[in-house]
Amino acid sequence: MKVRLKTNGVLVFIATMILLFLPKVFFRSALVDWQDDFAKAIGMVLILMGFLWRLSARGYKAEHSNQGISLITTGPYSIQRHPMYFGIALIGVGVVLILFNYWALALFLLFFIGRYIVLSFQEEKKLILQFGDGYNNYMKSTPILLPSAKTVFARELKEILPMRASWFKKEIGSFLFTVIGILIIESWGDVRSEGLKTFIWELTTFMLILILFFWLVNYLRVREA
Repeated sequence: MKVRLKTNGVLVFIATMILLFLPKVFFRSALVDWQDDFAKAIGMVLILMGFLWRLSARGYKAEHSNQGISLITTGPYSIQRHPMYFGIALIGVGVVLILFNYWALALFLLFFIGRYIVLSFQEEKKLILQFGDGYNNYMKSTPILLPSAKTVFARELKEILPMRASWFKKEIGSFLFTVIGILIIESWGDVRSEGLKTFIWELTTFMLILILFFWLVNYLRVREA
């Protein structure tokens, strides 16, 4: 875990340096049209759903894995084997749609495949050794990353994405840092190029999306154990 965190920290630092030195290459110029507004709204929805997916998966795993002894095949893990990585993918795509040129999406997907898909295969080798046929059968019945739409819509949302207030509180710092940071960067460009009117319109849209997000978190919340 410590090695993974250090690796992710180095990768984030490198990406930040590249963006700081080449902002005009990666950041999208401010546009005022319905397509750009739609992309930004979808991006914010994806970021929030990514956080929700990741929070639910991490909290569920911590509560039900018995410190890694038990195999989890329920909750978020009943529809995909790596829901936390799926949440990271949603966040990444959402950030690109809000801030960057659309071609940067291809770069993110290449990075995601090279980092997290490879990491998931490495983890599964260890899980097969630990759980044997139990994990092999789980692999046969559950997709690695992309959940089946039929499976998702056939289940109660509370069943596949449960949420506890304690899980959310543990991640509130990173959640606020990401969302507020994106809003500041995106709003700065709008104010400079289009003035306060465009900024207020987009901020209002984002606030409405945030309100719906917190309503969804409350809807999915289950009683504390």
